[in-house]
Parts: sequence; C-alpha cells; structure tokens
Amino acid sequence: LMFISIAATFPGALWAIKESGKLADGWIEFATVILIGFVMVALVVFVEQAQRRIPVQYAKRMIGRRSYGGTSTYIPLKVNQAGVIPVIFASSLLFIPSLIVQFSGSTAGWATWIQDHFVTGNHPYYISVYFVLIVFFAFFYVAISFNPDEVADNMKKYGGFIPGIRAGRPTAEYLSYVLNRITWPGSLYLGLIALVPTMALAAFGGANQNFPFGGTSILIIVGVGLETVKQIESQLQQRNYEGFLR
Repeated sequence: LMFISIAATFPGALWAIKESGKLADGWIEFATVILIGFVMVALVVFVEQAQRRIPVQYAKRMIGRRSYGGTSTYIPLKVNQAGVIPVIFASSLLFIPSLIVQFSGSTAGWATWIQDHFVTGNHPYYISVYFVLIVFFAFFYVAISFNPDEVADNMKKYGGFIPGIRAGRPTAEYLSYVLNRITWPGSLYLGLIALVPTMALAAFGGANQNFPFGGTSILIIVGVGLETVKQIESQLQQRNYEGFLR
C-alpha cells in the first residue's frame, strides 16, 4: 500500500517541478530530476544489495554410524542492516520540538528559536541534527536487532567456526567488529539519501514537498521492488522454473 501510494504521486510531483521550472519552460529541471532519480535508484539498489559474507565452516561430527556437518556456508551482513527505520525515527523525533511549540502557543524566545531553526527543514542546525540522529539510530537499531554473542553461541553449539577465529568470545568480538565497520557506510548512505529533499529545495526553489526521489520514498520504493522480485524468484524456483531474472 505504501509503495502504491508513493508511486501514484510521482507523475504529479514531476509535472509540478516542470511547471515551476524556468529553464526551457521547465524541461531542463524536469530532465535533471529524472536523471537524479535514475542515479539515486541505482545507488540505493547497489547499497541495499551489498553485503559482507562471513564464511562459516562446520566440523564433521559422528553420531552413531552417520556423520553430520562438514559443510561451508556464510553469514550475510548487509551494509544497510537497519533499512529505512533510522530515517523514520529521526524525522519523528525532530517533529517533537515544533509540536511542542504548536501546542504551547508560546511566543517566547525559545519558541521563536525553534520555529526558526527546526521547522523549515532547510536550516543548517536542522540538517546537522537530522544527519546525526540518522547515524545514531542506524547503529542503535543494528545493536538491538543483531546479537553477536547469541550468533557466536549458536555457531559453537552446532560445531561451526569462522576460519582463523576461535569459537566463542573471539567470534562474537569479530562479528561485532565487522558489523560496526560496515554500519558506518550504511548509516552515512542513509543520511545522504534522507537529505536529498533538502538539497532539492535549495536547487529547485520550493521543490521540497514535490521532489519525488528522496528520503523514505525512494527507500520504500526500491526496497519493496527488490523484495517483490525476490519473492517471485523464490516461488519460481520452488516450482523448478529457471527464475524471473537471468
């Protein structure tokens, strides 16, 4: 439903940018936004599909007369492990100051300061706090959704180990180290994607509300599209078809 509701606004938003443009009757701005959209979709697809694969080896075990294990697999750690959640959390948290001013109805100095710095969305204070909150929530969500200690214990229980890393505590420390390393580019990527509408406001003059390729919109569109392709692919493979995409 969110995918359809966002996609349905794209034609109107693009045409509004064309109508408000000044270069070549707005067609240059229109073409520029289309080009930016293609570049952003390619970037989002690349990062959403990117993952660090941690190799895992399972030792052979003899149970009775049968041997189990001896296989190799991997733990996929996505670069953007948190998805779109940090952007939603950060935008929701930044809405609280303006909400407090609106309900208080105050005209004091603190209320005026909040109105000037945290309502329009294009002030450097707002942009800086928004970016820092996205990075923070990206690390926070990854920390609560992926537990390296639990993964290391499960691997040790079933005879699995990472080549070159001892089982148990060293494995958990290694997974935590790798996860922190790949979360940094993922969080910075989320912050840059979320700031695209603000940059569009500066470039196209008032396109903040109508700019279609930015923030949560592009993340939801691409995320749902990729997930749909994966679901179709899995259904086709279950029925012995070649697949949806070669």
